[in-house]
Amino acid sequence: MVSGVVLTHLHSDHVCDLSDLITTHWVMSTAPTALRIVGPVGTKAFVEATLTAMATDIGYRIGHHDDLNEGPLLDVVEVHPGETFAIGAQEILAGATDHRPVEPTLAYRVVEDGQSVVIAGDGVPCASLDELVRGASAYVQTVIREDLVKLVPSARLQDILDYHSTVGQAAATAQRAGVKALVMTHYVPAPAPGSEQEWRDLASGFDGIVVVGSDLTSLDLATMAVG
Repeated sequence: MVSGVVLTHLHSDHVCDLSDLITTHWVMSTAPTALRIVGPVGTKAFVEATLTAMATDIGYRIGHHDDLNEGPLLDVVEVHPGETFAIGAQEILAGATDHRPVEPTLAYRVVEDGQSVVIAGDGVPCASLDELVRGASAYVQTVIREDLVKLVPSARLQDILDYHSTVGQAAATAQRAGVKALVMTHYVPAPAPGSEQEWRDLASGFDGIVVVGSDLTSLDLATMAVG
């Protein structure tokens, strides 16, 4: 069972499934248990608005299930760059990222059993991200293929180029930080089947392991084995 959710920022494509997480955690918990939701300033207002939108559904479920007597229990925490918190055994440090005009945006350094991974959301390289990633075991970064985006004749799509990391920029951040592995995620566009090596080639500026994974790809930080 998921016990905590960590948000990097409040763009719709990063939070649109939160209502499903809240609902599933609520109805599948065998006893009243709070779901912890951590994110940047603005997260509390977003969660309150989400619960308002869910009010009708919450009422239906309480009316149907005899053992549901109250709505979802949530522990919502807003964090700032430099603050630390824990979810389970994991110690987590928040750091600032640059996704302007979207502000504030965060990345997180997660530490457990001597291993660390930095999970960054959308954004371009910046000094604060470099500092957060430095010396981590792995770095997870959303990436775009600038060459492919430029082929689409849409001015609005071209706009994403100035506030997302390209594959090459992510590789450069990983190289500066000295991490062992770069894990790419949230691709734009989604990699075509069989094109994974093209994405790896664009990350040639990084000397370590490059993971071009699909959803639920895993990486053992001790062995660097990809599953």
